[in-house]
Amino acid sequence: MTKLMKRKELEQHLQELDGFSKPKILLEQYETRAHIAACMLHTIESVFGDLRQKTVLDLGCGCSVLGIGSVLLGASYVLGVDIDEEALQISASNLDQFELTDIDLIQCDVKSLPRVLEGKSKFDTVIMNPPFGTKHNKGLDSLFVDIGLECLSEKGVLYSLHKSSTRDYFYKKAPSWKVEARVLAQLRYDLPATYKFHSKASVDIEVDFWRFEKK
Repeated sequence: MTKLMKRKELEQHLQELDGFSKPKILLEQYETRAHIAACMLHTIESVFGDLRQKTVLDLGCGCSVLGIGSVLLGASYVLGVDIDEEALQISASNLDQFELTDIDLIQCDVKSLPRVLEGKSKFDTVIMNPPFGTKHNKGLDSLFVDIGLECLSEKGVLYSLHKSSTRDYFYKKAPSWKVEARVLAQLRYDLPATYKFHSKASVDIEVDFWRFEKK
């Protein structure tokens, strides 16, 4: 068996990836920082074994930091899905940089994904850093989990990041989703000044790293 890449090495690789050139506020396009992505992915594989030789859906993939990291840790196949064509162009460039062929990209609204996949593609693992569901996107964080769970195989698992302020909501929602929900860690999401209305150089947001496992 191939030895698991060290977390620090994974982080260094992910730091080489290009991010959004012109992030769109309505899509809440905040990059998944290399450090957080590496911590997430390394935990997913080293603790739970949910990446190596698994099929992975990177939902709302953006620039494909999580998807590329999944392949580097041994995923057999990754499908990256995003609504934004420009984000997917950056993703494609990042894939070329690493010469990866185990990732496909599709442009699709998350609401339409189950219909696009026609129920034929079920994934072992879903990973995502969805919109936090603020301002114009209220409820979108929950919708992403809804759709992600629908795309899982019978014994699949979903990993996601959500604002810690929504923790109670997701714990209460879990029984209706028929999943075991667990916060694996609370992280500080260092959000750089991305948009014109940001007055500070960066803001730390408390974020929960969740694992949802089908019962």
